[in-house]
Amino acid sequence: MRTLLILIFLVLFLIPFSLIAFAVEWVIGKFNPALKDRSCLAIVNGAFRIITRLAGVKLTVIGREKVPEDRPVLYVSNHRGFFDVVVAYPLVKGLCGFVAKKEIEKVPSLRVWMRLLYCQFLDRSNAREGMNVIKSCVKLIKEKNISVWICPEGTRSHTDDMLPFKEGSFKIAEMAGCPVIPVAITHADDVLENHFPWVKATPITIEFGDPIETADLDRAAKKALPGETQEIIRQMLHRNN
Repeated sequence: MRTLLILIFLVLFLIPFSLIAFAVEWVIGKFNPALKDRSCLAIVNGAFRIITRLAGVKLTVIGREKVPEDRPVLYVSNHRGFFDVVVAYPLVKGLCGFVAKKEIEKVPSLRVWMRLLYCQFLDRSNAREGMNVIKSCVKLIKEKNISVWICPEGTRSHTDDMLPFKEGSFKIAEMAGCPVIPVAITHADDVLENHFPWVKATPITIEFGDPIETADLDRAAKKALPGETQEIIRQMLHRNN
């Protein structure tokens, strides 16, 4: 029943509702771009909260108060599955663009919502395009004060441990001079991926770690940053399992 309800909601949201909303947001954007940003964020967050409720997710949030409210950050999290974004995105402070795999661009309405919210699409097989995405994320942070969320594993892990973090992900924070926020998402794959295609009510814990300042890191500290951030996330996952 949960699976069916979510499918019905997604069809209604992505087709009739979105087509009308895109037209309205286009008009709003012509007169008040900032209002359009807030409106799009509220709509997508509302949709994610509905999906979370329909899925029966019991969400526990730890440490969100540690995230700065007066400047953009780079959220760095583990990646377990589709519900990572669903449960985590409504918790970010202000606008935030996710770095997503390029394949998601094939979903028409979803692609538009993601572009409206400054998400970046990454072709993992194209190193040059990867650098362009990093530069775009740095521009979002430095010029537009928009945070970025990235999963440095590159793809979701199919084991209880994380995949190695890709060092290039941390170039965003280093080049933008913004804090890194480690985020641990526990049991999100138990909602869908572990028994696809059925949705199962699951408790999920999201913990935000202390900000890691990057503005004045020396060369050795920058090199150690990916490993240290992953270890912080690993400890939070272990604590919340």
